[in-house]
Amino acid sequence: MFDFATIPDILRLVVLPVFGYLAWRDIKTRRIPHRTWYPLGALALVLLVWDGYMVFTGDAAALDQRLFLTRVSISVLVLVPLAYGFWLLGGFGGADTKAFMLIALLFPTYPDYHLWAVGIEGEFATLPLVATDVGVFSMTILANTVLVGALYPVALAGKNAVTGYVSPAMFVATPIDAAAATQRYGVLLEFAEGRLRDARSPSALRSHFSWRRLDLDALRMYLQWRGLDLASVRADPGRYRDPESLPEESNSPGSGSVADSDVAPTDTAVETDGGTLTSEPKEYDDPWGAEAFLDDIDGNAYGTTPEMLRDGLETLAEEDVVWISPGIPFIVPMFFGLVVAFTYGDLLFTLLGAIGIA
Repeated sequence: MFDFATIPDILRLVVLPVFGYLAWRDIKTRRIPHRTWYPLGALALVLLVWDGYMVFTGDAAALDQRLFLTRVSISVLVLVPLAYGFWLLGGFGGADTKAFMLIALLFPTYPDYHLWAVGIEGEFATLPLVATDVGVFSMTILANTVLVGALYPVALAGKNAVTGYVSPAMFVATPIDAAAATQRYGVLLEFAEGRLRDARSPSALRSHFSWRRLDLDALRMYLQWRGLDLASVRADPGRYRDPESLPEESNSPGSGSVADSDVAPTDTAVETDGGTLTSEPKEYDDPWGAEAFLDDIDGNAYGTTPEMLRDGLETLAEEDVVWISPGIPFIVPMFFGLVVAFTYGDLLFTLLGAIGIA
C-alpha cells in the first residue's frame, strides 16, 4: 500500500486553507479574531505530542530521537520567545505574533509527503523537495516568509516609479488622496520640517521625509470617538482644532477598523469665549483634543502619542495628497511562505547553496 504521509503530517495540511483564509481576511480587515487561534493551538500541541510518542515508542534510533528533541527545542524555545520579543518592540502585531508562535509549535520538524512522480513508473517524489541540514521546518517557513515579504517594497517602488513618484519613501509608501485616508489601512508618514506643500514633489520629499507617523487605525478611533468624519475636519480645521469643540458625550472609539467607522458625524456649531469657531489658527493647550482622547481611552491607540495625532491631523487638514505606508500584513507572506515550504522547501537554503555558502 502506498504511504502518503503520517497521520500528524496529513493533519498539518489543514493549516494551508486556514492560513489562506486568514491572509485574505488580514488584507480586507487587518483583523484576526482571537478565537481563531485556540483550535489551531490545540491542534499544534496534540500533533507535537503525537510525533513525540511515535519517535520514542517506535523503532527510531537514539540519534533520531536526539535530533527530534533538538529540533523541537530550537523551534519552540527560540522562535516563540523571538516572536514575543518582536511584539514587545512593536515589530509584530498581536495576530502576527500568534501566527509566528503557532508555526513554531506546528512545524518543529520537516513533514514528508510521498507523491507519485510524473512520468516515472513506480517511483515517487518526496515533498518538500529541499530540506536544510538543521531540519527545523518552522525556520524554513520563516525564511520563506521574509524572502516573499521582501518582494513587496520592490513592487511598491516599481509602482511608484511608473507613476512618477520617485523619492526615498517610494519603497515603503504610496501617495493617496488625503480625503480618502480613512478608507485605507497603514500609517500616515509625517515630515520633519513643517507641512509639505507639494507632496508630489520628489525634491521636497527628499528634504522633508522622516519616520514620524500616525497609524490610520488610531485616526479612525479618534474620529469615531469625536463623532466626526474626515471631510468635516478638512472643511473647517480651525473649528475642530479647539478642544472646546469636543463633544460632551464621546463615542466608543472601536478598534480602528474601516468596518467599525460607522458613527454619523455630529457637526453642531460650538460656541466658545471667542465666538463661533473659525479656521483661523490659534494656540491651545491641547490642540484637537488629542491628549483628552488618549486619556479617555487609557492612551492605547497603536502607540500613538498626542503629538503624532496632532501632526497627522494637521497634515490631513492641509494637504491634498499624502503618503501612507500601507505595509503588508505579515500573515500574507507567511501563507505564501507556507505553500513554498510544503512544496519546494527552503528558498534561502537554495540561494545560499547557489553562491557556495550552504
